[in-house]
Amino acid sequence: MQNKEIFNVFFREKPAMMLVRLRNVKSEMYASSLAKQIDCTYSHVVKILQHMQKAGLVNFNKQGRLKLLSLTKKGQDVAEMIDRIRTLL
Repeated sequence: MQNKEIFNVFFREKPAMMLVRLRNVKSEMYASSLAKQIDCTYSHVVKILQHMQKAGLVNFNKQGRLKLLSLTKKGQDVAEMIDRIRTLL
């Protein structure tokens, strides 16, 4: 079994990669750009992000009409652990 396949056994790929991408981002991140990076629809990304916000992993920071994304401390910790597990597999 390849690394990606075994990783997907433990984690749903898109939500896990969303957290990892947000952790590794060097500039401002919006839901639309995140959707493009992980090859997912905008509506699906927003739905997942709303669940993550309720879980205390992600913040939406409004700037005019746009919403910037950022990880909370808990979100950063979870993303780091997911990334470590991914590299181990």
